[in-house]
Amino acid sequence: MEKFDILSQRGIGSINDAVKIIAQNRGITIDIRNTRISKEETQCNDYLARGQTIGCFYIESPAMRGLLRRLKCADYRTLVAASSIIRPGVAQSGMMKEYIFRHNYPDQFEYMHEVFREHLGDTYGIMVYQEDVIKIAMHFGGLSAADGDVLRRAMSGKGRSLEALQQVRHNFFASCAAKGHSSKLSEEVYRQIESFAGYSFCKAHSASYAVESYQSLYLKVYYPIEFMVAVINNQGGFYRTEVYVHEARMSGAIIQNPCVNHSDISTTVYGSNVYLGFMHLQGLESKLADQIVAQRLQQGAYISLEDLLLRVPMGIESIQTLIFIGALRFTGKSKSELLVQARLLLLAFKPQARQPVLLHEPAREYKLPKLERSFFEDAFDEIELLGFPTSCSPFDLLQTRYRGTVMVNELTQHHKKQVKMLAYLISRKHVPTKRGTMYFGTWVDVQGSYFDTAHFPDSLTEYPFKGGGCYLLLGTVEVDYHFPTITIHKMAKMAFIPDPRYAYDHKRQFDTQRRIQEDVSMTNRKPYPQAHEINLPRHKIK
Repeated sequence: MEKFDILSQRGIGSINDAVKIIAQNRGITIDIRNTRISKEETQCNDYLARGQTIGCFYIESPAMRGLLRRLKCADYRTLVAASSIIRPGVAQSGMMKEYIFRHNYPDQFEYMHEVFREHLGDTYGIMVYQEDVIKIAMHFGGLSAADGDVLRRAMSGKGRSLEALQQVRHNFFASCAAKGHSSKLSEEVYRQIESFAGYSFCKAHSASYAVESYQSLYLKVYYPIEFMVAVINNQGGFYRTEVYVHEARMSGAIIQNPCVNHSDISTTVYGSNVYLGFMHLQGLESKLADQIVAQRLQQGAYISLEDLLLRVPMGIESIQTLIFIGALRFTGKSKSELLVQARLLLLAFKPQARQPVLLHEPAREYKLPKLERSFFEDAFDEIELLGFPTSCSPFDLLQTRYRGTVMVNELTQHHKKQVKMLAYLISRKHVPTKRGTMYFGTWVDVQGSYFDTAHFPDSLTEYPFKGGGCYLLLGTVEVDYHFPTITIHKMAKMAFIPDPRYAYDHKRQFDTQRRIQEDVSMTNRKPYPQAHEINLPRHKIK
């Protein structure tokens, strides 16, 4: 009998959308179902071995990327096994760690019993899949096919539990004793079998997951910008949107803020230019965004601020949101000029006077004094409206610059040594332990490279996380099977510069600083535009 899992997955949506975007942007048709999966696909396999899999279905989490690097996973067969050994069943039994050792040192271990060599030779004698457990239960433990089916049902579906395994426990040990197995060996084998009650994959499930992972990896390797746009439009996966924007930029994309003449509701790509969609713009109603796009498609590009206001009725709050994010930069006017012009236009507009204008009708011009803005004002506008800066790196907003910190590409040279790192927090995960809660963190350095940290309860008591942002870290590097992690001893949150938009309003500065500490999100270091020399506050318009 065949078993079908009908799933709704963002990963499949990302693959499907990426193929369509590639066709639109490059004119290339890809038959993703027939993507080559082989040892000869060296570029994809190299990405796997280095854990360069952000955005790829199922293999982008910190734990999975770390596992791929520890295994130096460079082929599909190893990827299938990795998809299963990351599951709690194998991990909790301690066999994931043993699998990593045996994979890296295949000549330095012994099989528990000849049955394991005979039936689990492909996985170094370790039970990885549900079928492996059933094989060992039958061939080592001498269980019947009926009891094997009890095991299968206990390890899958809603009914999985230790209670079902207890039904076969007595039969297992009685049969092992009859076969002459020692009680110590039988106890260890059953312990490993029992651990699979938590969750495990059958081999077909792992293999199909690995196919989807490999298809998404193929698109990431050969069409990285289009693939990351598809991931962004499917609202990501393990990480927040800004991480995938970071990946697109690192792949060569030029990130553009939403624009009334280029952006759609979702993110779009034209060549290497990626225009963020209106869906990411906080404070802009979806109905208004729909109208902006529909009017542009019906009557052509907007030619001025006045043209936009005549064709798409909106209030001052909405137009200010579009101006602050730079959605009217095509006019060539500064944000300050546009804000003044918008208020003058809205004062004169009457609801009955709104009429569609011709595409090439000249817009009314206003003579205004030159109003300068600070480069950093744009960054704070982006943080407020998008959740993260796009015109500069978070590191550019620090009050204090540090030199002499270690970069990610140097970590393997510092095994068992203390290092100081300046890093930006992109995710963290807490794990309960007997000594209290510990955290695993994922960061990027100034060059945009990822690394992982471990924070134990004793360290967290004195040096806790204080929201998102940049931190100065002090910790000890541990290189575990080619993969470096850092155990953090001390860390300090780094302060951003005061918000230049409210240079004369200390309360607003404080409120903005607090919001940034809580909400500021991830971007990367390169290639950002160069900062302007001007650093003047925004003039408030009443």
